[in-house]
Amino acid sequence: MPARPDVAVVIDERHWYATNELLAFLVELVALACLSWWGFAVSHDEALRILLGVGTPLLAMALWSVFAAPRARLRPRLPLVLVVKAVVLGGGAAALYGVGHPGAAIAMAVVVVTNTAVAEIFRRRPPASHTEQAPADGSTASN
Repeated sequence: MPARPDVAVVIDERHWYATNELLAFLVELVALACLSWWGFAVSHDEALRILLGVGTPLLAMALWSVFAAPRARLRPRLPLVLVVKAVVLGGGAAALYGVGHPGAAIAMAVVVVTNTAVAEIFRRRPPASHTEQAPADGSTASN
């Protein structure tokens, strides 16, 4: 039975999409950890350290869940979603810089921008399986 090259492309595309989504989740977790790290390191006052160390990532999670999560409560337009992502993920990179790791902050910023750009490309481009020919019986597949 001959191999169908279009099937390999679909599988490969799903693999890259899933890998990028996993990377996005990991970057979100790292950003929250960096925000917490910064909060605990920013002050000598113990109460302020606890407030910022716990409150900053909680505020970031609240923003994310309302505006940027895949199942966000509000479904704003893409520019607002990207602003929230920039604030949270960019804030994580800035926090990393703030605790004294500029090289890691730059690397994180590059990963954030690349990951977000690739995610938007995947979201805008129709999957390869949708570009295949319609079934011979005239029915359409629903997703």
